[in-house]
Amino acid sequence: QLQASGGGLVQAGVSLRLSCAASGLTFRGYHMGWFRQAPGKEREFVSGISRSQITYYTDAVKDRFVISRDNAKNTVYLQMNSLKPEDTAIYYCATSRWASYSAYHENMDAYANWGQGTLVTVSS
Repeated sequence: QLQASGGGLVQAGVSLRLSCAASGLTFRGYHMGWFRQAPGKEREFVSGISRSQITYYTDAVKDRFVISRDNAKNTVYLQMNSLKPEDTAIYYCATSRWASYSAYHENMDAYANWGQGTLVTVSS
């Protein structure tokens, strides 16, 4: 089970940190990803972190967001800085489905378990 939290309504330019707490699974054994879905749009990859802490970002957030994980706390984080109105979306965390990750981390099919999502709204 995955529980995402940390979303909210903020003004452009500020920061938020999302958390995703995992339970009932061996967290350190999974690659983890963050996706988002804006109103009227498809769900898209935002960031991912492998079991060995290799990180991936979509170009739109590469210089603003930082993903990290704390295996002792079974939690993955997404630090979001310099937020923009276009970052407005429901953010979902997910666990990987396969052992291989580098080639598939942007693909939704590569993820098996999804959290319920947390809403981030950025006003201009």
